Amino acid sequence: MEMDQYLDVFLDESRDHLKTMNDGLLALENEPGEISVVQEIFRGAHTLKGMSATMGYSDMAELTHKLENVLDALRNNELPVTTRAVDILLQGADELEAMIENISDGGDGSRDVSRVVSGLHILVNGEADVPSEKGRSEGSVQLNEYEKTVVEQALDQGNSAFRIRVVLREDCLLKAARVFMVFEVLEGAGEVIQAVPSVEKLEEEEFDSEFSVVVISQEEGQRIEERILKVSEIEAVEIEEVGTESKSTALSATPKKEAKAEGPERPVTARKGLQTIRVNIERLDKLMNLFEELVIDKGRLEKISREIGSGDLTETVERVARVSGDIQEMILTLRMVPIEQVFGRFPKMVRDLAKDLEKEVKLNISGGETELDRTVVDEIGDPLVHLLRNSLDHGIESPELRKSKGKPREGTVNLKAFYSGNHVLIEIQDDGAGINRESVLRKALENNVVTETEAETLSDREVYELLFASGFSTAEAISDISGRGVGLDVVKNKIESLGGRVQVDSDPGNGTTFTIQLPLTLSIIAAMLVEVGKETYAVPLSSIVEIAVIPEEEIFTPHKQQMIDFRGKMVPVISLRHVFGVPEQANTSGSYPVVIIRKGDKLAGLLVDAFVGHQEVVMKSLGNYLPEIFGISGATILGDGQVALIIDCNTLIH
Repeated sequence: MEMDQYLDVFLDESRDHLKTMNDGLLALENEPGEISVVQEIFRGAHTLKGMSATMGYSDMAELTHKLENVLDALRNNELPVTTRAVDILLQGADELEAMIENISDGGDGSRDVSRVVSGLHILVNGEADVPSEKGRSEGSVQLNEYEKTVVEQALDQGNSAFRIRVVLREDCLLKAARVFMVFEVLEGAGEVIQAVPSVEKLEEEEFDSEFSVVVISQEEGQRIEERILKVSEIEAVEIEEVGTESKSTALSATPKKEAKAEGPERPVTARKGLQTIRVNIERLDKLMNLFEELVIDKGRLEKISREIGSGDLTETVERVARVSGDIQEMILTLRMVPIEQVFGRFPKMVRDLAKDLEKEVKLNISGGETELDRTVVDEIGDPLVHLLRNSLDHGIESPELRKSKGKPREGTVNLKAFYSGNHVLIEIQDDGAGINRESVLRKALENNVVTETEAETLSDREVYELLFASGFSTAEAISDISGRGVGLDVVKNKIESLGGRVQVDSDPGNGTTFTIQLPLTLSIIAAMLVEVGKETYAVPLSSIVEIAVIPEEEIFTPHKQQMIDFRGKMVPVISLRHVFGVPEQANTSGSYPVVIIRKGDKLAGLLVDAFVGHQEVVMKSLGNYLPEIFGISGATILGDGQVALIIDCNTLIH
């Protein structure tokens, strides 16, 4: 059977089942007596075994079968749930993940898992598993999971399966030739799925006088036996049919345990009433690109409609706008994925890292159902890893130190996501030591990040922000976890490249909180169009607090910085003409249109010449030819075909 067409589905579903296993094992460690969790892990492993066997990845199927043996013992209370048991099962899951990634990269999933298999065997039997060649001794047949699945499918399709033992005469001179002739008979009658010894050893005559095979055929066993006996120098032939009734016992590598009183295991069934399909993400990207062109043309139609003034055209354009709005919402919904896809890998990472650091840490996750654009979700994983590692390494103290401070030995890290307007906020909060202001300032002075004069005027928040400076680290020693000066500056750059921002707050002695703000989507945004000279710029609505017209006399210039009094607070203002080099012209109106923008708790005003209006715009990258243009995050095409630059409010405020 050609399996390539099913490979993508196999990989996706394998990752889902592997995630189920990992999540279940971590939950089992916290609730050792919860048998339902073991059942869930077992079902995931069992399904993964069957899928890998069907696809022909026998090494993966055999490892999963070994995991099943341990899980079966756990759910039948034959083994206690210990940290060691969970450790070894998680190691097995790691090996399965490596196999899946190998298959994804074009490999066959082969991997040396003898260490893990030995550990699993010791758990069940108390002694190391040292099998002969793949568990097969000469003349005996033991089917692996893939071969068992093939036989079962053949029986279901009405074929027969036979174990055939062939004994050559002791005076046989050309054993390899007789084996070849027997195989010709067998291949004419059906399909040989296994030989013991292996075909290579049979060809090299590395066997005594007998060998065994498993054959799938539509012919009767007696007919096959007669044809084999016609080959010269055959002493005897023994054929054992694997019938449907004896299938479960004949094919089982390990004996089945008797069913428990509570009844058979609940089968995995698909949820009724909910049908889903998997769509290649490239198709969604192409659909999004086509819709972006439609949004641009919609803006063009709206402009033409206003110029012509036709009632029929205006009505049609309004209907197109409503329908395109619904399409936009649907497409964006298709691209939205729960952030749980990222959060799901952190419990195991935190568990392993805490062990390496010899700390006790509990990770609480909430808001995993919060959805973000797939592009954002794909990119946010690494920054979150950096921040979590930072919390465990720098934030959470050792159990002994925590106890001496009157804290619980076990530290807590809270990871949560939630909506806030058109943004998603992600918080990483720990109850550790907090940030030592003096330590940060000392390192900042050593690294020439700030001067001594500047250090004296910095607020606590501004000191904490120094942690995001390039190459900054407070670690005293270099380790695999921290101290190389790579981390928080990378986090900040990555998040800002996604149109977001990150800030840090700390309560010395009680913990630290990192807050990440991210846009729901990166492609289509709501913006306020403004004019500066003859140019049009777009200001994202998500950054705008208010728009106003300020009389010229209300603009002050203390210390060479223009300021305005905005609702009782002094706010700096920036002339976009000056920032973007637009030719100056005299202001005869006596007032200035101002756009008040916000970044965190900081405000600023943008001086413009006129407000054009609100419009949804498609954000396009400026490309590799214009990277990192100051104050500009992208561009859009307006209804008249002109290009408008999109203002990066975060950069201007900074």
